[in-house]
Amino acid sequence: LYTELAPDLGGERAKAKIALISAMYGGTAGDAAALVALMRERFPAAAECVERAARTGEKGGIVRTWLGRTVPAPSAKWWSELNSDKGIRAATRRGRFTRNFIVQGTAAEWALVLLALLRRRLHEDGLGELVFYLHDEFMVHCPAAHAPAVCEAIETAAAGATRTLFGDMPVRIPLRPKIIDSYAEAK
Repeated sequence: LYTELAPDLGGERAKAKIALISAMYGGTAGDAAALVALMRERFPAAAECVERAARTGEKGGIVRTWLGRTVPAPSAKWWSELNSDKGIRAATRRGRFTRNFIVQGTAAEWALVLLALLRRRLHEDGLGELVFYLHDEFMVHCPAAHAPAVCEAIETAAAGATRTLFGDMPVRIPLRPKIIDSYAEAK
């Protein structure tokens, strides 16, 4: 996603990363305010969704990921802080948490669907095996001759995960597989 935003930010991927993370955490300091404004302009529905989650969380409400995982309810300690001189800080912290919860939780759900589709395809076609997965990175071990087919399988699984979760919404999640000869080359 950083790469997709970068052209609007003078081609700077690092600025795009700041924009996306700032939007996720509600950042407004320094350059973040302008970057968050760009995010709101380009992705108004997504921006409203995370802001709504933050406002709900600040009031002690419950938010859910796209597939329905529920944020933990606020603790008794949080409620007592909310009704004390620490109230604004408690509300802000919970709002940041609930905003992040729906983003990270939905991303994890998407990745799990992608992995299920990919593992099935790798197994059915005898292409290789999934050997590593962490957050948004995964590795498939396969014979060199199968590498192009594995790349296609990854891209197909990503598109399938997007359709499964979001239907016909105009959501495109860019995924660019990389072929390497050694795990030491992975970055």
